[in-house]
Order: sequence, then structure tokens, then C-alpha cells
Amino acid sequence: MTTPLLPDSTGLLAPASCLAFAPASAAADTREGPAAPRSGFAIDVPEALLGRARRGEAAAFEQLYRWFERPVFTLALRLCGDREEASEALQETMLKLLRRVGEYRGQGPFWGWLRQIAINEALLRLRRGKRMDEVLPLDGHDPEDGAAPPPAAADAALMQRALLALPAATRSVLWLYHAEGYTHEEIGELMQRTPSFSKSQLSRGTRRLRALLQVEED
Repeated sequence: MTTPLLPDSTGLLAPASCLAFAPASAAADTREGPAAPRSGFAIDVPEALLGRARRGEAAAFEQLYRWFERPVFTLALRLCGDREEASEALQETMLKLLRRVGEYRGQGPFWGWLRQIAINEALLRLRRGKRMDEVLPLDGHDPEDGAAPPPAAADAALMQRALLALPAATRSVLWLYHAEGYTHEEIGELMQRTPSFSKSQLSRGTRRLRALLQVEED
């Protein structure tokens, strides 16, 4: 069954399950267990197509661009919170794909390799803008809270507004954990912080996001 698509404020379409941080029913993931989320990048790319791309065939790159344009832009937009920066991250990611596709050696799925490039490009923009330190402040004891937001999160417009209300680094932690399936250790490494930082921002950010969405629901 085809995943339903919802319009978001970018003018693009994004998978409803991704926007809602819904659990996955398919595709490999960096976290284990039945509740691990499905990444929007989880597209099986035939080896024959990759071989053509490695040989520099323009049609092969065009196909890869069409397949991955939406997930790259959506991820960059969620992390950066800005359409122009997300567009820049998309272009840089695809340029790196063009130049470095020969470096992919089949260790893990191709989409995971490309997703890593996209995340690095988006986080680079947060560092350049000195927004990596934009986090929710300490509020005493942080109970473990990594549960998914309420059903209102299935609405793309509500999710967009709620995510944009979060600090940049907090928003990035939530998206990488809930939508992309990264572990706290992996998020800490990507953001040059500790796993504890990821855990605390996930707890605070999830509670704040749930509160924002609950207000919208009410």
C-alpha cells in the first residue's frame, strides 16, 4: 500500500507517517525493535542504477535526484527550520552525491549513506548560524520521555508549526530520533555532544512538542 502524502507548508509533499513520527512497518533502521521508525530515505536503489551513476551517466543521477529530493529537503527543513537553508543543503547534498558516489562501497544501504551526507549538510548550517546551542533549558529532573506525540501530529501543518516553535538543536534531536531512528549515541556524535545531551533534549523536546500539539488539538 502506498503511504499517504500530506501537503506541508513547504509546498512539497511528505509521507504522513514521517511527519507524525509514526512507527515503521518496513525498511531497515538504526534502532532495534518493532517500534523503530521508518526513514523517508528508505528507498531500495538497484545496484545496476548505482553502477550507472558510478560510470557518470546523467540519467542515473537524474533518477537518484528524483527519488531522494523530497526526503533530503524534508530532513534539512526539519533540522534547519528555514526553507532557503534547506534548499542549499539539498543542492550541496546532491553535488556531493554526484562527486562521491564512487565512494559508496555497499556497507549498509545506499539511502543510509546519502542520509548521512544530508544530515551533515543541515547540521553544518546550524553551526554556521551559531544555532547548535539553541536548546530547551534545564528544568530540574528530566524523566525519561521518548513517547510519540499525540494524534494531532499526523496533521502536517500542526507538526510544522510545533517543530518551528522548538529551539534548533532540540528540534534536530527530536527529528533524528523519532523520524530517522538514530540512537542517542549516534545523535550525540552527529551533533558533537554527549548521549546524555540527546536524551535530555529528547525528553524536554517531546514534552514541549506534546504540549504544543495538545494546545492545537484543544
